[in-house]
Amino acid sequence: MEEEMIAGKHSVTEALRSGRSINKIWISENAQKHLILPIIAEAKKRGVVIQQVDKRKLDQLVPDVQHQGVVAQVAPYEYAEVDDILAIAEQKGEVPFLILLDEIEDPHNLGSILRTADCTGAHGVIIPKRRSAQVTATVSKTSAGAVEYVPVAQVTNLGQTIDKLKELGIWVVGTDVEAVQEIYETDVFVGPLAVVVGNEGKGMGRLIREKCDVLVKLPMAGKINSLNASVAAGVVMYEVLRQRRKPE
Repeated sequence: MEEEMIAGKHSVTEALRSGRSINKIWISENAQKHLILPIIAEAKKRGVVIQQVDKRKLDQLVPDVQHQGVVAQVAPYEYAEVDDILAIAEQKGEVPFLILLDEIEDPHNLGSILRTADCTGAHGVIIPKRRSAQVTATVSKTSAGAVEYVPVAQVTNLGQTIDKLKELGIWVVGTDVEAVQEIYETDVFVGPLAVVVGNEGKGMGRLIREKCDVLVKLPMAGKINSLNASVAAGVVMYEVLRQRRKPE
């Protein structure tokens, strides 16, 4: 399989720390020293080849990513299985907390969701193989390296995956602007949970919406009746964390 490129201080640093296989690191000759010195130290510790190059070389390697003067060639991203994610929750002795993305297409949104998933203790993210952003350099950069710690599973059929999770006793909660119940009114967040976040424009598909056990919405007080998908997902994830931390 071909190697992949990741870029940016956080992405490369976390890839090094997590033990991901790295073939080579390119650093811009005029990169800011405080950004790259820790990366150089970590790379030398790992025995990774470092090459200093002109910034234009990095621009060519990752033309669509703000690389901050550092790019790494890494082994292809390894997607997890859904069972792997559930096993992580079990190993930690925690109630499962999964994020399901129904056709999130913007890699920046996927990266932001992964970053918040890491911050809020979600055990993993599940995406469909088709009509969905995949894990790329842009996703890695936007996630600030969280992609190295939050497992992402790719599934052929999100609806069938939901059915499987429900059979395992996991409550599937969909976020929907048309829902009656607000996220602060539900009591299902403390149990085994899979939160579904819909597409940036059209929300959840009809079939996925119908499979959800509960539909919830964010309260809206302003003139604009919607939030960016990653922002909305973040609000829900933090409400899950808040409810789970409440004293019994």
